[in-house]
Amino acid sequence: MLKGNEDMGNVWIDGVGEISLVRSRRARRITLTVRPTGLVRLTVPCGVSRARALAFAETKVAWIASARQRVAARQAAVPPLPPEAERERIEELRRAARVDLPPRVERIARMFGFSYGRITIRASRTKWGSCSFRNDLSFSLYLMALPERLRDYVIVHELCHTVHHDHSPRFHALVDRCLGGQERALDRELKSYVIRR
Repeated sequence: MLKGNEDMGNVWIDGVGEISLVRSRRARRITLTVRPTGLVRLTVPCGVSRARALAFAETKVAWIASARQRVAARQAAVPPLPPEAERERIEELRRAARVDLPPRVERIARMFGFSYGRITIRASRTKWGSCSFRNDLSFSLYLMALPERLRDYVIVHELCHTVHHDHSPRFHALVDRCLGGQERALDRELKSYVIRR
């Protein structure tokens, strides 16, 4: 039985280039993600064939090009820091995250009746947060660069994974209920932020 994600390798699609395929036990539909690097990831649910997933990706060539342009424009608006300044910034964010995030998670969990395991803070540049199958939570220290409402949104999202370890309609209904019907709006806003690389 598949536990988590399974790397299905990379494929070439004309007009896009190389994309990575990942089979996910949590996924309920085929999804495409464009990373800040421009890399395209195709996430495939169990039970969906590789051929069907690739056919889906081939219908999204124009969307991928547009998404890459948006990502590049956001990154161009945030010039990179010199290495020493970047190290100082990371340590400053890490200190702030250690002070802010654990009590924030505890407060939100208590508010909605969630229970969770350990909390880890990492310098992750690919995910704002994650929840393991043991209900351990991991958060990117870069959350501290977000407005508080988006920090809370990410925390609620991960806490809801302690109840539903997937992105099913029940999961999204729970997130939306906790957020007073604001899940989609907050998700759109979060997608306008990119972690500096």
